[in-house]
Amino acid sequence: MAPPEASPDPDQSADGPTPGAEPAEGRERPMFPLGSPLLPGSVLPLHVFEPRYRALARHCTDNDEPFGVVMIERGSEVGGGDVRSDVGCLAAISQHQELPDGRWVMLATGTRRIRILRWLPDDPYPKALTADWPDEPADIAAPARRALAARLRRLRARASEIGALGVTAAESAAIDDRLAQLGDDDSDPTDWGFQLAALVPAGPFDRHAILCAPDPARRVEVMTDILDGVEELLGGR
Repeated sequence: MAPPEASPDPDQSADGPTPGAEPAEGRERPMFPLGSPLLPGSVLPLHVFEPRYRALARHCTDNDEPFGVVMIERGSEVGGGDVRSDVGCLAAISQHQELPDGRWVMLATGTRRIRILRWLPDDPYPKALTADWPDEPADIAAPARRALAARLRRLRARASEIGALGVTAAESAAIDDRLAQLGDDDSDPTDWGFQLAALVPAGPFDRHAILCAPDPARRVEVMTDILDGVEELLGGR
């Protein structure tokens, strides 16, 4: 799903400019195309070995600058020649280390959604002009929040019964506790939706559909469709 052709100035709100927001004409950002999208609030561990991304890591850490993450729709993460999505997420580096052989290990967290206005030459690493793409206003009612979190817990329990959960017992218990909290959470609907989305079993293209949903209510519909598919898969095993 592509972002809208035009949107209100993301730098402006009723209370003035949003701190750190992209200007309306776009801002040049270092970009890290990956095989899977990054969602706001999700953690991204990276092992950086390709020279162009080593240069990106040095630039971002030297300048305390975030980078953009977009999904590669076709092609490879290594070597270039990939087809990149026009929707992504800014990532803020929280931990980093340059290894003796020049590789980097980094931990970053998704902050907010962006759209790509124009790709720039990959010199010395991928770059693009980006602008914020905030959600359109929409609410998620408390009953809908409880129902979706409870449904995901039930599906996880069914997956556990047939040995398809893929996590340790401790990890599973922590996720179930988090889902119980989200069921009663009345926080901002955009933040809530992305927090729940991080726990939904989804492949890269489904996760990208979650990222591209225009508002929190539509994001819930996308996650519901994904869980329909998971339920059908589990029921057939």
